[in-house]
Parts: sequence; structure tokens; C-alpha cells
Amino acid sequence: MTWWHALIILVAGIWAGTINTVVGSGTLVTFPVLVALGYSPVTATTSNAIGLAPGTISGTIGYRHELKGQWSRVSRYAVASFLGAIGGTILLLSLPKDAFEAVVPVLVGLAVVLVIVQPKIAAWVTRRREGNGHTPAHGGPLLLFLIFLVGIYGGYFTAAQGVMLMAFMGMLLNESIQRLNAVKNLLSAVVNVVAGTIYAFVAPVSWPVVGLLAVGSTIGGQLGAKIGRRLPPTVLRGVIVVVGLAAIVQLLLK
Repeated sequence: MTWWHALIILVAGIWAGTINTVVGSGTLVTFPVLVALGYSPVTATTSNAIGLAPGTISGTIGYRHELKGQWSRVSRYAVASFLGAIGGTILLLSLPKDAFEAVVPVLVGLAVVLVIVQPKIAAWVTRRREGNGHTPAHGGPLLLFLIFLVGIYGGYFTAAQGVMLMAFMGMLLNESIQRLNAVKNLLSAVVNVVAGTIYAFVAPVSWPVVGLLAVGSTIGGQLGAKIGRRLPPTVLRGVIVVVGLAAIVQLLLK
């Protein structure tokens, strides 16, 4: 690894950590960068899962005040995310490598679409919450099942799991966006830590990449919690969309 490759990966990790804490979908920055630098999609995914885990933990710590009073529901959600993440890693490790490389452009495209429509989802969620003050305290069995499915997706390919979580929780919980964002960060941390731990033992991983992403995403997690809320969401989404579309083009041309 050259010094400028290392610098690019470190900066991508900082940006991804910030985006993950504020919006989600930081993988749409780091994954294309790693693929562009010559890493295989599988290695890029597994190294991402491990390297970005410290960033999701850092973001969760930064949002710890918004988690107060939510630990009862969070403990239930965390179990669903934990089990889903295991299922997702099993899929990644058991399916043929060619199958993963074929489906990645579709997954990146899905993530990009979710990022684009996220403002409309958030607006719809806000309107629904204002008109319905009688949602179940924990979102009911449906929300647990949806969080489990997002855990599977996150264990298989982490991009945009945060956007999915925010959409589902927003639809089924009567909570402020900031408190939901705190839960989202914690659940993303659970998925990344579980998937990353499994990948560390049984999957192809680039440890220099992991180290750089871990440092960068940890810094980014704190930046996201402290100043990321003040950044224009449109700018963050714009970067994600551009990088994601570039990744799709590159993957299709390979």
C-alpha cells in the first residue's frame, strides 16, 4: 500500500464515519474507494464491516444522551440486529463469490435510491407521527421483524442500513428524529461488530485497510455527533449519490 492510498482510505474513513452518524450510508464512500484502489468487492465489504465498526460505536457514544429512557426497546432491537447480522454473514460466506459480485451493483443502486428518497421518507414519517400519537411503545412485532431483515442486509452488505432503520422506526415509533438516530447508530454498531468479528476469522480481510478505516471512522463518528448535525444534509446526500453512481459504473465495467 502506497502512502497516498493510505491517505485516501483514511480520509474516506473519516467521511464515512461522519456520514454514518448523521445520515447513514457511509459505506457508499469507502466501498467504491476500496474497489477503485484494486480490492475485490468481497474484501472491500469485509474490511469495511470491521473498519467502520469503531466509527459506529463512536457515533453511538456521541449520541448517548438521546438513548436515555430507550434501553428497554433498544435491548429488544439489538437482539434482532444481532441475529440478522449472523444471517447476513452466513449468506456472504456461503454464496459463490461470483454471485456476490453480480448482486453488488444492485445493492449499491438500492442504497443510492434510498439516500435520494430519504428526505421524502423523513417528511412522510414526520407527518405520520404528528397525526398519530398512539403507536406501540416498542413498535410491535413488525418492527422487530423489519430490524431483523435490515440486520441480514447489513451483515451481507452494510450500505444504507442506517437509512432503512430510520425509515422503519420512523413509521412505527412515535419518537423524535434525533432519538431515533441514536438507536440507529447503536443498531448499526451491533451489526458491524457482529459481522466484523465473524469476518475477521473466516473471510478475506485487508488488515491495513481495517486499521486506517477504524482510525478514520472513529474520528468521523465524533465529528458526526458534534458538528455533523450542522452540515447541510443535501451536501452529504449529494456526495453519497455521486460516489455511489460512480461505484455502479465501475462495477459494471469490470
